[in-house]
Amino acid sequence: MVLSAITLTLVQILGLLIGLYVVIVVMTILLDNRTPQSAFAWLFLMLGFPVIGWLIYIFFGRGYKAFRKETKLAHIGGLSTPHDGLIIQPLMDAQTKYAEKIKLEKPNSYRSKLVYLLTHNSPSVLTGYNQVKMLQDVQEKYTRLLEDIRSAHSSIHLLYYIWNEDPFTIELKNALIERAKAGVKIRALVDDSGFTVSQPYLQELREAGVQLFPYKVFKQFSTFHTLNYRCHRKIAVIDGEIGYMGGMNLDKEQLPGHNRLGFWRDTHLRFVGEAVLALQASFATTWFNATNENLADQIYFSKIKPDSLPFTPMHITQGGPDSHWQAIRQLYFSMIVNATTKVQIQSPFFIPDENLLEAIKAAALSGVEVEIMCSLHGTDLELPHRAAYTYYADVAQAGAKVYLYRDGYFHCKTINIDSQVCAIGTANFDIRSFYLNYEIMAVIYDEEKARELAEDFQKDIQKCDRFSLADYQNSPLWRRLLDGFLRLASPFL
Repeated sequence: MVLSAITLTLVQILGLLIGLYVVIVVMTILLDNRTPQSAFAWLFLMLGFPVIGWLIYIFFGRGYKAFRKETKLAHIGGLSTPHDGLIIQPLMDAQTKYAEKIKLEKPNSYRSKLVYLLTHNSPSVLTGYNQVKMLQDVQEKYTRLLEDIRSAHSSIHLLYYIWNEDPFTIELKNALIERAKAGVKIRALVDDSGFTVSQPYLQELREAGVQLFPYKVFKQFSTFHTLNYRCHRKIAVIDGEIGYMGGMNLDKEQLPGHNRLGFWRDTHLRFVGEAVLALQASFATTWFNATNENLADQIYFSKIKPDSLPFTPMHITQGGPDSHWQAIRQLYFSMIVNATTKVQIQSPFFIPDENLLEAIKAAALSGVEVEIMCSLHGTDLELPHRAAYTYYADVAQAGAKVYLYRDGYFHCKTINIDSQVCAIGTANFDIRSFYLNYEIMAVIYDEEKARELAEDFQKDIQKCDRFSLADYQNSPLWRRLLDGFLRLASPFL
């Protein structure tokens, strides 16, 4: 009798715990206000696999709710001073004026809904007077970056996703040390997952006065829940006057002869002008979130003389897991639905969510010429590339053209609509970049630059294989089943 009573009590306690767990899970998912499909998927995972499902939710499912502190800091770090207000206030005051100027002087590139969206869905800055250079060659970017670093006289700010130790980055280290000893203030951030230099390398930099830190330390218990979130931005700001951003990291893998796939194809931007102020503000915000040091000082924000620069409007916009809105995803979506004749997308990966997939298919079915260019192979795992084949088939059925770059590794992140407006930056066309990574993009409202990017796209087609829907449908059944299975896991790839 006693044993039966104890057993019954344990069963009751277990039942109460299970019931409590179910209530917590249901309340958690309902309060997230997810789509019905997403809500049911998370409920199935968390209720069917209680421990594993909850852990997956902690690492992959919480989005900006895991970053409440960082969300607050993102609006104050680096952008304002206690006494002077916004450090880039004159630029912020010019937002409406620049939008009207684009409409008047560059009517073909003006997209009112796109301008309005970027002004409201993220910490974005619309700039007017800039001189922009598209760097389509890795060697050119590295050479010019080293030249600018060696010529720096006041400050160097770097933020990169990958920073390895190799002959190129040793040359970079030596240049930074020389400038630091000359009195230049050098600050650098790198994603904790992509920082693979030796202790002596790091020590040399720090002893010379270079401040180099990981953006987020995932190895600490207090921040371990952010393990899956990556700072994927690549930014360099020299003297507050020269800016770099785009797809290229700091490692020799991207140089000729150091990649197992051969040539590394990428796109980067180098610019001077008002957009550098926006890029500096982005870095300052990230630096403040990482170190609590406020860089809102006029010495880091050079005064721009518009008369000396062409009117090349650029919108610097960014997003991340701490953002309330999926700003990068909304950028791509808005550009696709605003296209009237042509959409050209470049990305190493192609893993859209359902809404973006429908936008692409709708554009193609409505007569817009849709061209998508991706890498044929991956630098390491092939899983994201295999999953992408199912999406290639979807958009190809709607009439989109898919090109797979075979002449090395394709790493560009661009979108171009109607050869009139383009965006270049760090965000891949995949769910990870839309929801999980810190990304940054430059939208350029300039027909000349958009046409230049379109011409490079045509050159790249010569080094691509056209995806054939018929050939894919006739491929072995096991391969299509594997691709379909990987599609299910695509949000985590």
